[in-house]
Amino acid sequence: MTAVLTGTQAHVAHLGLEAADWTVVADNTLVLVRIDHEEPYWAQDAAKHLAAEGITVEITPRLQKAMDDEWTWANYPMLWCTRSEIREVSNQAQKIHDDIRHGQLLIHAHAHDGHTTVAVGTHLGRNGKSVYLHGEDHLRQIADTFDSPAAALLAFERVHGSEMRPGPAPLTDTERAAAEARAPFAIPAAKPEPARQEPEIVPAYLADAGNHDALLDAFLDAHGDWEKWRTWSDETTHAIHESQTLRIERVHETPAHETAWTVAAYETPVSDRMWVLTATGATPAPLMEELLNHLADGDGWDTAIGVPMDEKIVTAATQPLANAGWKHTVDGRWIRWTSPGGDAGVQFDAFTAQHPSQNLATWTVWAGPDRDRPTWAVTASPHTPSSLLADLSETLAFGTGLRRPQPISPERRTNLIASPPTAPPAAVNPAASRSR
Repeated sequence: MTAVLTGTQAHVAHLGLEAADWTVVADNTLVLVRIDHEEPYWAQDAAKHLAAEGITVEITPRLQKAMDDEWTWANYPMLWCTRSEIREVSNQAQKIHDDIRHGQLLIHAHAHDGHTTVAVGTHLGRNGKSVYLHGEDHLRQIADTFDSPAAALLAFERVHGSEMRPGPAPLTDTERAAAEARAPFAIPAAKPEPARQEPEIVPAYLADAGNHDALLDAFLDAHGDWEKWRTWSDETTHAIHESQTLRIERVHETPAHETAWTVAAYETPVSDRMWVLTATGATPAPLMEELLNHLADGDGWDTAIGVPMDEKIVTAATQPLANAGWKHTVDGRWIRWTSPGGDAGVQFDAFTAQHPSQNLATWTVWAGPDRDRPTWAVTASPHTPSSLLADLSETLAFGTGLRRPQPISPERRTNLIASPPTAPPAAVNPAASRSR
């Protein structure tokens, strides 16, 4: 069983597989070799754990078939065991084998009791127990334990004195085949990674979101009249102006299409909101920078409460879009401005504008495939200052930003491949054959 790791985060999968006793045989290539021939089962278990860590796992059809194909040992001596109990017995035998292979279990002597191999050894390390082992390969078990190597050797010699031989027994056919399968091997050189493409300059509404948290930190560092507050859960940061009438809420680790920013203005520290603006997690960095710059300038925080929105206010907020040639349309209650490419727009809802006290989303700024499936969106209530909206419109119409090319393949990927199986020994032990 072979795992080939690719992607910039391959080390995460590498650590997980090594912890599950996969063996490194080449760069970013590991194999799973077991003496109990349960590789498909444990490969499936590893795949589930990797997927839970957010790692993409590709399983070849051949391996998937082996995972789905239930089998059992023919002539298994422990007739009372269920299939899961057989697998547990085999797994304990595998752990004994691995402890010996890794030098954690030192075998002092072995013998043949007329039916199978027996041995005596000691687990190394503090308070390591000495053990009496019975059986071979997937049937090897700990039959007894002792407090000291001396006690274990004396007991072993009393029973197997005439057949007793020093050190571990010779490798079985299964153990020898497993050792050969774990040997490092050379693989063809991987194709070189394509050269990293430099970011491209694009219209502001197509730019990357960048690091929103860094934008907020820089804003707060540069403006001492704003104070940062963290909530009890550390999932949200609040930034409050010294007047306590303008507040920013930043929700961290937000999905791209969900609200990550809320800006709200109040007539007094204890009054209801005058206006509110929200932005989703994927809102481009140039838009967020412009928003924060406007808040820092202190221009247009206030707005006239109770004054109905009229054509003059709407025109002032959208004049940059008209100057840039954005398409202007009216569809019932909706007034829209759409970019020349149709991939961004501003929408004004004349109906909600007539209910300013409810702070409904009257303005919607978006970019993406279409306005019903936006990549990002900004919404604003009726009394949002037209000067703020005009600044955002200016950035939309004439601003630019950086966009990095999207990676072709996922960041973390693991390919699990069924290697040619290590055949169970045919003649050494009748219990080592399979029936399907």
